[in-house]
Amino acid sequence: MSVLPWKKLETIFEKFFRLDTSRSTNTGGAGLGLAIANEIVNAHEGNIYVQSTSEKTVFTVILPQK
Repeated sequence: MSVLPWKKLETIFEKFFRLDTSRSTNTGGAGLGLAIANEIVNAHEGNIYVQSTSEKTVFTVILPQK
């Protein structure tokens, strides 16, 4: 796995975003999964973050206690 470039990390939660631009819906989804996850987390007044290194990519979700 390669490190996600910083510019890509800034847009990873946008609708229809694909890291691999050569992929199509036939080979890799519509690019909606992280956008939907972001909307769900925001609806619950939380935050979602991503960090990437050459070894792993970590998503962190923080939700408020109610």
